[in-house]
Amino acid sequence: MNFTLVDRITDLVPGKTIQAIKQVSMAEEYLADHFPRFPVLPGVMMLESAVETAAWLVHKHTQFAKSLVVLKEARQIRYGNFVTPGETLVVTAEAMRIDPSESEFKIRGVVGNATAIQGKLVLSHVSLSDSDAAMAAVDEKIIQQRKARWAILQPDRPASTTGQVDR
Repeated sequence: MNFTLVDRITDLVPGKTIQAIKQVSMAEEYLADHFPRFPVLPGVMMLESAVETAAWLVHKHTQFAKSLVVLKEARQIRYGNFVTPGETLVVTAEAMRIDPSESEFKIRGVVGNATAIQGKLVLSHVSLSDSDAAMAAVDEKIIQQRKARWAILQPDRPASTTGQVDR
């Protein structure tokens, strides 16, 4: 199963910070089991939303140089408030460093003024062809899919002086 949790990129300062939203809906089947009679976004899904948000900054900063940006380490992750259906989780990822093969971020997810998740992430940037040259065509297909998804999440538009994307 492939999860795509980020619904929209709302703010971008290239190479520095990115902000995205995850709108929680009762239509998400896993909410029925977590917890019965009190559906909330599972902590691992909050973490995945943060990983996806940070990965988009890496892809954009590196011009989609690697096909995959994956979680290597999650450090000092702390959870605060629950995120329930009908609420919007706003995730911000601040780049501490972005190298060609690895990056490190401070992340924070909030609902209103309440913190739902915070911590640090280390991401690895890899391509399948790094270990098997025969996978280059697959890498290219993944990169093209990522670029198409980026166009939906946050079309390239001039940023305002505050870094917010002009709509």
